[in-house]
Amino acid sequence: MNDAPGTLRVVVADDQDLVRSGLEMVLTARSLRVVGTAADGRQAVDVVRRTVPDVCLMDIRMPVLDGVAATAELARLGSPTRVLVLTTFDLDSYVYGALRAGAAGFLLKTTPPDRLVEGIATVAAGESLLAPSVTRRLIEEHVRGPAPHDGPPPELGRLTPRELDVLRLMAHGLSNGQIQEELVVSPATVKTHVNRVLGKLGLTGGRAAGAPGGTRTRTPRGTGT
Repeated sequence: MNDAPGTLRVVVADDQDLVRSGLEMVLTARSLRVVGTAADGRQAVDVVRRTVPDVCLMDIRMPVLDGVAATAELARLGSPTRVLVLTTFDLDSYVYGALRAGAAGFLLKTTPPDRLVEGIATVAAGESLLAPSVTRRLIEEHVRGPAPHDGPPPELGRLTPRELDVLRLMAHGLSNGQIQEELVVSPATVKTHVNRVLGKLGLTGGRAAGAPGGTRTRTPRGTGT
């Protein structure tokens, strides 16, 4: 079967049959092609290596090999597939583990279908994303925590005034488009600022790190419940 030009190819990895079939129906109905499914992390690695999709939707809690370990293995193997973690839980350990393993993004299973598809396209385009709730919590750790005696956190001191403006808007869950309208700048400028903010705060990895309705950054093409 030949894909139409621009058709995104996706692998769905989740240990629940109903979730896999549901996601496949949602994506197919929105003109994405599901080229494979997997019920555990080991299968996910094998299917991704065989089909080389644009994006792999990866659950975290799976048997045999969990989603974080599967993501790390794909990164180690140099897979060009981008991994988008889709999980029920937004626990910090899952977020950090997935991003450190090489995930390009992290969304919750409560994400509306159209936003999920937007997120897949975002990741496939080489950008990265986080669910708004996760973005806000990570930023709060830097912005709303107790101030050190010798001044603000050093990470914030590295941000320019414009980057601080972007950070505040990110903390309110604004999308790239909304930030662009608020600051009256170009889309490319927004992406640059978001990328620099997350980079200076140490929230991006070699292949990872904001979401539809949240924030996005540009990263080299590579791989990330």
